[in-house]
Amino acid sequence: MKVSNRTSEETCPYRLVLEHVTSRWGVLILLALEERTHRFSELRRTIGRVSEKMLAQTLQTLERDGMIHRNARPVIPPHVDYSLTPLGREAAAQVRKLAEWTQRSLPAVQTAREQYDASRS
Repeated sequence: MKVSNRTSEETCPYRLVLEHVTSRWGVLILLALEERTHRFSELRRTIGRVSEKMLAQTLQTLERDGMIHRNARPVIPPHVDYSLTPLGREAAAQVRKLAEWTQRSLPAVQTAREQYDASRS
């Protein structure tokens, strides 16, 4: 896959989906929903430090991209469940690999940061 600096019409949709999947909240939502279906409030607690507005926006974006299924039941109070679609499961698996690599590589990253900071002092 070639990544280009061009911003042509052809590459914009690709970049937009990549931004949605790899955004701060997109990654965490995909990882949480990979485990199981969540209600909105459960998802917010699981992720932590995300505003209701940002969570709702990110869920809506990922739903529009076909990654998330929103199941709203017409009961009082409203009951809405969020789960991954097959496409979302594929994306979550890729994000999981990146998250695992990040966790494994954290000591090396911390060492590199310390060396960088020391060279700048």
